[in-house]
Amino acid sequence: MSGTISETKESIRALHRERRAATHPGQRDEAGAALAVHGSAWARQLAGDTPSTFCAYLGVVPEPPTLPLLQELHRLGHRVLLPVCEPGRRLSWADWTPAVEFVRSRFAPVLEPAGAHHDGGIMAAVAGLYIPATAVDRSGNRIGQGGGYYDVLLAALADEGLEIPLAAIVFDSELLPAGTIPAEAFDRKVPAALTPSGLVRLSDGR
Repeated sequence: MSGTISETKESIRALHRERRAATHPGQRDEAGAALAVHGSAWARQLAGDTPSTFCAYLGVVPEPPTLPLLQELHRLGHRVLLPVCEPGRRLSWADWTPAVEFVRSRFAPVLEPAGAHHDGGIMAAVAGLYIPATAVDRSGNRIGQGGGYYDVLLAALADEGLEIPLAAIVFDSELLPAGTIPAEAFDRKVPAALTPSGLVRLSDGR
């Protein structure tokens, strides 16, 4: 059964990657601006006017663009942390500012911020977490990029009893009907999706 589930998830991932690749640059720019507006509004709901710490990531083509969101969080005085891939599908975190340089990850095909790394202990100070996804359904099931890093992270947070508000970032078309995405034992549901149209609460996410 797990093989069938994995194959179904991979087919959904492949479909949405293909659609992302066909997105017009102008549509991406509009989506990035809207994500910054709604994502920073959510940060304000979580932290008020108090400078706080948020974990996010750099969304590059063909992902939903997150750089405008990072810039807006920084402008509002928040500390922004971006992920760094480590062995064992673990994540550490590095501070991001507009002046930070990016380097190629040693363990995944992504760019990571250069600079000092913080281990998972820093999560205790995080007010909110923005995570990547290829698709999310309204039951809270999420398909990531396939690396498993965020599955490991979310499982670790649950084991530690850390209930950090989090939202998966997707294009509007990648928010699917409830029950569309099959779940495996290691999958962790998400409570919200951040889309260019706004923040959407998901019914069964934890």
